[in-house]
Amino acid sequence: MPIPKNLTRTWQESLEITRKGRATAIILNKVNTLSLSAKADLLKPSPTLAITAKANAMKAEGKDIVAFAAGEPDFATPEPICNAAIDALRAGFTKYTPSSGIKDLKDAIAAKLERENGVNVAPSQIVTSCGAKQSVYQSLQILVNPGDEVILIAPYWMTYAEQIRLAGGNPVVVHASAASGFVPTIEQLQAAISPKTKAIIINSPSNPTGAVLPKPTLEAIASLAVKHGFWVIADEIYERLIYDKQTHVSFATLSPEVAEQTITIGGCSKSYSMTGWRIGFAAAPAKVASALSNLQDQVTSNPTSFAQKGAVVAFNLPSETVEAMRAEFEERRNLIYQMLSDIPNLVVPKPSGAFYIFPDVSTYIGGKIKTDVDLAAYLLEEAMAATVPGSVFEGPGHLRLSYACSRADIEKGVSRIREALSRL
Repeated sequence: MPIPKNLTRTWQESLEITRKGRATAIILNKVNTLSLSAKADLLKPSPTLAITAKANAMKAEGKDIVAFAAGEPDFATPEPICNAAIDALRAGFTKYTPSSGIKDLKDAIAAKLERENGVNVAPSQIVTSCGAKQSVYQSLQILVNPGDEVILIAPYWMTYAEQIRLAGGNPVVVHASAASGFVPTIEQLQAAISPKTKAIIINSPSNPTGAVLPKPTLEAIASLAVKHGFWVIADEIYERLIYDKQTHVSFATLSPEVAEQTITIGGCSKSYSMTGWRIGFAAAPAKVASALSNLQDQVTSNPTSFAQKGAVVAFNLPSETVEAMRAEFEERRNLIYQMLSDIPNLVVPKPSGAFYIFPDVSTYIGGKIKTDVDLAAYLLEEAMAATVPGSVFEGPGHLRLSYACSRADIEKGVSRIREALSRL
């Protein structure tokens, strides 16, 4: 039997040794059975989680690490939310629920969207999930066909690009600079559109830059979406964390036509300090919500039952509860911005939202420090400060620092970074 040319040399040698058709069939079957899918080859570990894990390991060794890496509020989940989940557990609310979420939760989200965002959707248009990340993933799965293009504004959360590829699509990247406040121009966006454009992902406020897209830019994107007929996935997970007396603009409010092309992504993780609860949602046109719900039926089914009860309380919390956390984040933003700006040769754009700052560290790259990855590794070892290299977000020459940590840690960590950079 001739040896197929597409087999590796190792398997060719095995075939020569066996020389029998039956054994050949067994080996061929083994090749097919033990291979991984093409999608598996696309998967990469999360760099931010890897850096956080290394920092935690160093902490476990007794080292005093200041963690600027993780995108996770350091506040405790508000007590009324916890009590609602505890009450649900004690009442035996631990069984399956409808895949798209319990009625109380979808009602609470619909009311919140109307009250706070000006987005009018029926509860049936809401699909709750195990986090905003799942909602983005599922949206791409039901929208994108192989070869479709999805526009991203760089720097961007790296998961977007990975999820686009997992859906069979191709990311098309528009690079926004620090000089423009990480806001793209209309000309850049127009140039990125092609007959294959299926969607654009908007993340405002932004991870990793903290940039907030101004309303004229959002309106320009909306106009392009309507003109060219592509979807908008508006990831608004950081919507409540916005500073300098600015107000958040939900993309779906720009016009009725835009609302019919928009999937609004939200959740509990950032605004209510509920990262581990894993409750997110997508609010979408009816046909999209139906497809999302059908997909979730086959993937995870419902979000955790008692966590949903806690989320009902979260979305009904008095505004002052969230405002207290937001105000503290703004004070931390001011502190870290000032301290980083005082470091010689560091260019520091001032973030308008979220809890990240994205300084340009390119003047410190050179010699033994060849990349921002090297610089992040250097600061972890020498300054015992965990940061994330900007190249992870397609923003090379920068570092991302999360200021979701105490003011004392900010002061200590940035002082260490300043001293370590002075030795380069």
